[in-house]
Amino acid sequence: MVRTESTMLPLGTPAPAFSLEDVVSGKPFSLESFAGNKGLLVMFICQHCPFVIHVEQALGQIGQDYCFKGLGIMAISANSIETHPQDSPENMREQVARANFNFPYAYDATQEIAKSYTAACTPDFFLFDGDFKLVYRGQLDDSRPGNDKPVTGADLRAAIDQVIAGEAVPEMQKPSIGCNIKWIPGKAPAYFGA
Repeated sequence: MVRTESTMLPLGTPAPAFSLEDVVSGKPFSLESFAGNKGLLVMFICQHCPFVIHVEQALGQIGQDYCFKGLGIMAISANSIETHPQDSPENMREQVARANFNFPYAYDATQEIAKSYTAACTPDFFLFDGDFKLVYRGQLDDSRPGNDKPVTGADLRAAIDQVIAGEAVPEMQKPSIGCNIKWIPGKAPAYFGA
């Protein structure tokens, strides 16, 4: 497993617009779909990454715990299915069932949405306040595959709780670490080191 850190997009950055379809319902979702929430969590994940598999039940639980508390949640997979067919929308649907996701999960086939967020790894988390300004971009918690630390979601949950309560989120944040996003051959973004 190659470990890649999140880019740590500057706090205060406005949420980039997106328009994608949920792989389960086919329903379209855009940034505006989440207007009126206290916050929005955008997660870049995929079906096969060991780092995501390690935390996917915790991500499903976050969806269950916060769905009625004013938090919008959107998950996006941007991995090239040309090089990683296991991340196809069909397999994403299996992940939704396996991890009990109750939030939209979309496939970013062009990878333009991932690039607009400077997403670099799976999982990569971006938490915005009710005005769609970035307040957290960091790890779920200290657990990683093989380090024997429990998956608690503590870091991300603390930030979510602060957003819902209308409180400031501390700026000291640890980057997420995971597998690199599998870019379309020859199309990796400059921030990724291409």
